[in-house]
Parts: sequence; structure tokens; C-alpha cells
Amino acid sequence: MATRTWNKDRAIKRIDVKIAELPLKDIEIKNYVRDTDLNSLPSNVAYRVNGAHLYADILNLRDMLNVTTVEGEICHRRTLRFLNLHYRAVHRIIQRVDALFIDFHNQRLHSVVTKPYDVEADRVHRAVAMGQLIIDVLARTGEDADHPAAKVRVGIDTGEALAVNNGRRGHREPLFLGEPANHAAKRATGGTAAGIYLTNKARKTIGLVEATHENTTPLTAEQIKTSQDKAKLGVTTDEIVKEWQEDLKNNPIGTFEFSGHTPPFSTLDIESLSVKNSRRQDAASVYADLDGFTNYVSKNITTDTNAKHVVRTLHVLRSELDAALYTDFAGQKVRFIGDCVHGLAVEGTAQTTDSEETISNMTLCAGAMRSSFAVALDRLKKDGTDATSLGLAIGFDYGPMTVTRLGMKGELIRCSVSRGVLASEDEQKRCAGAETAIGEKAYAAATDAVRTLFGNTRKRANLDYDVAVKELSSKNDKAALLSKSMAAAGLLKPAAAVGATPPIGFPGHRSGPAKIDGFA
Repeated sequence: MATRTWNKDRAIKRIDVKIAELPLKDIEIKNYVRDTDLNSLPSNVAYRVNGAHLYADILNLRDMLNVTTVEGEICHRRTLRFLNLHYRAVHRIIQRVDALFIDFHNQRLHSVVTKPYDVEADRVHRAVAMGQLIIDVLARTGEDADHPAAKVRVGIDTGEALAVNNGRRGHREPLFLGEPANHAAKRATGGTAAGIYLTNKARKTIGLVEATHENTTPLTAEQIKTSQDKAKLGVTTDEIVKEWQEDLKNNPIGTFEFSGHTPPFSTLDIESLSVKNSRRQDAASVYADLDGFTNYVSKNITTDTNAKHVVRTLHVLRSELDAALYTDFAGQKVRFIGDCVHGLAVEGTAQTTDSEETISNMTLCAGAMRSSFAVALDRLKKDGTDATSLGLAIGFDYGPMTVTRLGMKGELIRCSVSRGVLASEDEQKRCAGAETAIGEKAYAAATDAVRTLFGNTRKRANLDYDVAVKELSSKNDKAALLSKSMAAAGLLKPAAAVGATPPIGFPGHRSGPAKIDGFA
């Protein structure tokens, strides 16, 4: 059971077990061949895949979340239905054009075009045509003023990437490591204007001149038409919209029904959630991102020997970050987003979140993640894998959080979206590889000790677990004092804030109104 403490020896044992599970001699780097199934890959297998990577970002998600002044149930129901409507449409497009579905993290889709296998230019043309089909379909899949059509920005790059297993505890999907996935994502998130944006590498591949500024140079209608003519996708916007409408008629989405989860989130089975069984309560959201990982992959992907170190590094680091969140601090990983971990944590009861305890424990958890990261780099290096060029950027915030699963029946995907989720991602993005940042909502609701720890910038460098415990406990932060005393005593039972009422154990119930951006 989680202790809300971090211990170096405990972390070393976990890390060493994970390293032992992935000896370099057992890691296989294979070449992707026709119709290779990339789902449920073993952790010790990676495929080299040449493909055109497409990211599609829904630009008006933030507008949906801010449709009401108060971030209440109405706001979240509208946003989740908005996303679900468009997930269904895009899922149908991916199936019809024979592309690979990689991830749909809140407002951001990642797909890869691998066919035709032997002509890179044709893959890029297909990706462009697919991107325009997504834009055209989502422009028509709104329902009403509460659930409008989606405004979409598409980013595309091409090249070789490593496909590995992405997931733990029964939640597995492929993940692509390398420049094309990263650069396509940056084009998709590089501005607020809709359209299709190609990297200069992708532009050159299909005979277009390089752009001086990739993020402000969308393809013209004529250029898109050329790609559509060459791609011949064989499906029209009208056909997709008609199928989408029939699917909604036969399988209506229904009304999102929320209940609070009795803390901690580590006991929440996300795979059991659905539209009618969703969770919603005040909580903390955290993003922990491996800084410099794309460059690390680029330097090591050229040979199979070095690529094995990439596979091992990814699995060991993410496994330990997950363990610090889940095992040590009773949080819950929502999903791995490429080289980033998104998680949630909450303290209190199903009815009432203890905001100060939640934020203090998340601060300690962020420190634990950084400490575990440093230990993992050290243990990896001692075993022959040098990943010391990497950093860890952490951001977290607080507020009403949702957790559910959306999409097609039988293929539901995890979703946690709210203003706080987006804010925590924004906080992570403003951090360098040694920094941790706290969001405005969390900062305002935190103890004086937490606010002092982060200062006016709401950002702190080199904030590991020992620093967090020492500084917070010196200011009489209750959660830190308890964490410190439990660590000293070697206790293993879960921690709760001093004087706090223990969580009430009973089934979830409907919640009342609450007070209050990637993927690879």
C-alpha cells in the first residue's frame, strides 16, 4: 500500500528488477514488414518503421471548457460529448484509409501512414489527403451550439521511428519514438490557425519548396488538391459523415454520469469506466516529461546496438515514474503520452477533497519522481546504458478533474480532460529539464509552506524528495511532517494528513457542482 513517502532503497530495488527484465541481449530491433501487428508488443521488441506521421489538434477544446464561468458538471458533460463525437468520426476515417491509430490524447490525435511501403512521397500525399478529410469531416460533425464542429490543425512529418510497447497494467498500445512523431506534433501545436502544416522534410519529399517558417506556412488549397489526387483515398466526406450519423443512431452516446471516487486514485480501475460510469472531483493533475528524449533517440536510433539502449531507457524510466506516482503516493497514471506520464492524485473523501493535503502530497510526489529519475539514470549507467543527457520537466495543477473512457464500443480509450489537466500540461511545458512548476489554482489553494517552496515564479529547480520534505516540514506542512515521520519510523501504512478524517469506504455516488495541453 502507498505510504506517501519515497525511499531510495525501495526505488533501487524496483529499478534493478526492471533493468534485469530488459537485458540488452534480449532486446530485439526488427524491421517493420507488411501488416505487422504493432499492438501488444512485448517490452523487449521494437520495430523500425518508415512512415508519415500525422497529428491533428482540436483547436477549440479550450473554448468548450470555458463555455461556462464555473467549471461545473455542465461544462464537463459538453466537453466530453464534444470529444466523443469527434473521436468516433476520426476513428472511422483511420479505419477507412488504412492508417495506424496510435493515440488520441484529449484534443490530440496521432496516426501513422505506412502504405505504400516503398514510396515515401506517396505516404506523405496520403497523410495530407487524410488530414484534409479529418478537417472536412469534423467541420460537419457538430450537433448544436453546445457541441459545435471541431476546428482542426494538422502537422505532418516523415521518416524512420521506433515502434515500441506503450502501456502497463493491461493498457497497451503502440508508441513511436523519434523525430517524425515529435516534429509532426510540434507543427500541430505550433499555432492557433487551422490548416495543414508540413515540416520542410515532408515538403521536400513531395517536391514543395521549403518554408521559412514551418508553423506559419500551411499548405495551399492547390497543394492539398494535388495530394488528394495522388492519394486516391477512395472515401469521401459525405460517406464518413453518413456512417458517423448511422453509428450515433444505432449506438447513442448517452448522458455522462459522474460520481466521486473514494480516495486514493490508486484504487480506481479506469478500464471499468464509461459514459454512464465516469468520475469527477477536485484533484491534482501532473505531467512528467523526459526532457531531451527526442535528441537522445535521434543519436541512438542509427544502429541496432544503440537502439536497444533507447528501448531499455524508456521502459525503465517510465516504469519508475509510474511507480513513484502509483506505489509511493497512491496516484493513478491516466496514460503514457510518448515520453511523458500524465497522472492524477487526490486525498480526502469521495464527497470532499482535502485541497491542501492533495497539493502537498502532489508536491512531495513530484519530488519523489525527480529523485526516482535520478536514481534510475544512475542504475542504468552502472548497467551500461548512459541516458544522463536526459532531464525531467514536471508540472502540476489542481481543480475539478474528470476521468472516463471515450470512443468506439470495444475500443474505448482513456480520457481525463479539464481546465486543470490542460493547465498542468502548460506548467510542464514551461519547465526545463531540472524544473518543477505548480499551476495558479494549486498555488492559490496550497499551504503557505508550498507557496514558499515555489516562490512567486511558481517554479523550482532541482526539487527532489529530500528537498521537498525538508523545506515543507520546516514550515509545519502537515502532509510533509507525516511523510517525514513515517519514513523515519519505517511504517508501511497509507498516510493521511494529521487530524484529517479517514476516507469513508462506500460505493461512488453522484457528485454535486465542484468549486473551481501531447502525444506521441
